[in-house]
Amino acid sequence: MTGRDVALLARTAVHLRPGQIAQRARLRTQRTALRRFPPAARWLLGGPDPATAAGWPAGFSPLDARIPRDRPGLPDLREGRLELLGMGRTLIRPAHRGPVPGMSCFPGAGPAPEHWAQTVWMQADWEQAGAPALWRFHLHYWDWAWALAAEPDRAGARTWFAALWRSWQAATVAGQGGAWHPYPAALRAWSFCGVHRDLIAGSEIEDCFIASLSTHTGFLRRHLETDVGGNHLIKNLKALAGLAEFFADEGLLDRTLGRLAAQLAVQVLPDGGHYERAPAYHVQVLADLIDVAALIRAAGREPMPQLALTIRRMRRWLSCVLTPDGQVPLLNDGYPVDAGLVGAVGAGTAPRHPLMVLRDTGLVRASAGGWDLLADVGAPCPDELPAHAHADTLSCLMSVDGVPLLVDTGTSTYARGPVRDYERSTAAHNTVEVDGADSTEVWGAFRAARRARISEVSARADAGVLTIEAAHDGFRRLPGRPAHRRRWSLSETGLRVDDLIDGSGDHAMTVRWHLAPGSAVRLTAGEAVVSTPAGEFRVAVSASGPVRLTAGSAPVATGFGRTVDAPVLTGRIRGVLPVRISTVWRRAPHAQLTAAGERAFASEGTA
Repeated sequence: MTGRDVALLARTAVHLRPGQIAQRARLRTQRTALRRFPPAARWLLGGPDPATAAGWPAGFSPLDARIPRDRPGLPDLREGRLELLGMGRTLIRPAHRGPVPGMSCFPGAGPAPEHWAQTVWMQADWEQAGAPALWRFHLHYWDWAWALAAEPDRAGARTWFAALWRSWQAATVAGQGGAWHPYPAALRAWSFCGVHRDLIAGSEIEDCFIASLSTHTGFLRRHLETDVGGNHLIKNLKALAGLAEFFADEGLLDRTLGRLAAQLAVQVLPDGGHYERAPAYHVQVLADLIDVAALIRAAGREPMPQLALTIRRMRRWLSCVLTPDGQVPLLNDGYPVDAGLVGAVGAGTAPRHPLMVLRDTGLVRASAGGWDLLADVGAPCPDELPAHAHADTLSCLMSVDGVPLLVDTGTSTYARGPVRDYERSTAAHNTVEVDGADSTEVWGAFRAARRARISEVSARADAGVLTIEAAHDGFRRLPGRPAHRRRWSLSETGLRVDDLIDGSGDHAMTVRWHLAPGSAVRLTAGEAVVSTPAGEFRVAVSASGPVRLTAGSAPVATGFGRTVDAPVLTGRIRGVLPVRISTVWRRAPHAQLTAAGERAFASEGTA
């Protein structure tokens, strides 16, 4: 590590809780023990007696089974291909007949049953060395098996699942490697419980499959990601609840639900938002809680009151932040969320009040005359969990007549490198950058050192104008300690954004506006004209000093590993602080603005 890396790590670690560091050390010690001391597996992987397996209640259908998704099915697998995250790769090699060396049901169980010796084995590449790490994680989730469970050709699906499972079992060592990171192990355990009835029950692999599920149970209950927390820990607990129900283990279920209740108090904020402040992960956590509640009901129990209450609050929050066209906003680590999942979690449609403030999460929605604004005035992340934070403080999204105008660039990769660095940077968001620095010191793939601190948040409606204000000190590490204050003023005639960069000294400031893909920009004398499906808009950028206005392009994520170029309108200002910048968005032509609207904009002044 370089000296800079050490400094960044120190500034990141100072935000962690002591317990997190201790838990990380414990988990790493256990992983080492599983790798170097095989006898440790007896305790670290020991699960319930496979003979107690009862399966899931017949009336329970999890969301994965009910939402149609574009997953690889039997025809794809017969071709030897598996497409995940929009990327197809060869999975299956030519098959052969006979036992696989070292194949066993579970650690310490001895060789596979004799009758498997004449089974056709699937030779599959479970390493996928050339694939991105996230693709390999998804491979080991096995959530793609839900498509096999829904295949009309039930016999074919069962045969192929059995062959693939045998191959995976032979290629992996319980508790070791990426396949047995607690997160993919949790998703896989849930999927395996869910497809058991349709793909495994009554088959020749059932006994060994259930033994493997017992191993998953033992592994997860001793490898909960308490060092990370967040959505990872929710996934761990959801899987443990599913496993407890599968093995009819009331004690494990009660302990798991107790842990889950404690996490709800930490992770779900009073306004209903998930504390990682990434709406895409909010949907994921909400779906997990809905599944757990449905499983408990199907088993004849009533979910704990705080679980039902949390689900209602999270649904309401989601309904407040969905874009006018029903999309989940790509704030922080955001990725396109399947419309079927959004509908299945029951977000519904919130009453569209002109001004809605989600104070704990730090989002404010303002709507007027077809203009719809979502302003980010919240903390970048929880203190102890910076993984999904972006340096996007005081950014915003905007739609007009239901059509996106200003967008977030989203997330196309979790791999450390220049793409990840850019997508988390201040430059990738609709806010002000000072001296090329990020408002939050994001680094690595999932870390953040010094963070922007929000202050003076307010929102009000007055004389037909909706006003949102906030400030942050994310640039305090720079000479002169610059501070950024922003005011949004929205009316039925358009949007005005006033930025004040206070402090001292000479600095370079850049304000960027990321436009929706498919938009077009042309520069005219002193302003820009933006063309969208919702019509044309005039954009004027002015400041207390000369402004250099340019039009360029930058990538916008459309999924993991996929981007499209979209226009970016950029204003650059150099000057001695304080510096004021104003950006005004209006429908074109200018003559359509009413005199009252012009007076509303003129009366707002600057921040």
